[in-house]
Formats: sequence, C-alpha cells, structure tokens
Amino acid sequence: MAHKKAGGKSRNGRDSNPQYLGVKLYDGQAVRPGNIIVRQRGEHFKAGKGVMMGRDYTLFAVVDGTVKFESLKTVKRVHVLPIPELPVPEQAN
Repeated sequence: MAHKKAGGKSRNGRDSNPQYLGVKLYDGQAVRPGNIIVRQRGEHFKAGKGVMMGRDYTLFAVVDGTVKFESLKTVKRVHVLPIPELPVPEQAN
C-alpha cells in the first residue's frame, strides 16, 4: 500500500494589511470638497488654506480648487486654491 505522511503545520504565512498612506492628489490637480489629499501618520504635512485635518491626520479639501504644495524651511503645507470665477459677459439687447 502506498503511504503518505501527514503534512506538518506551518507557523508562517501571515501578514498585516498595508496602510495605504501617502499623497493621493498632487500639485495642480483639481479637487472637490471632501477629496482626500494626503493620508499620513502624524503631522508630516500641515493643513493650509482650503484644507482641513481629520482625526487620523488625513488632509482633505473643503473647497473646490486646485492642490498647491508649499515647502518652507521646516514646514510643508498643503493648500487648495479656489478656482477663480470667470465674469459672465452681458448680452446686448
């Protein structure tokens, strides 16, 4: 009779899920209110104009506009510059 030994159990084979951190929208990209710009642990980037910070340090847009990254000496800041409203031409009657 053919015999096959029982397979041993493995203690390996586990891994944690990735955290999906980092910049999600880059400089010059268009954003809507609520769009996530940066996911981070700690305050690596600070919130600038048109941006708010969530409980887990996530930066998100609060206005329509374009993303602008600013790097000063020791501070990195993220802004959302609002899209300028174009004047509507008046119609001649």
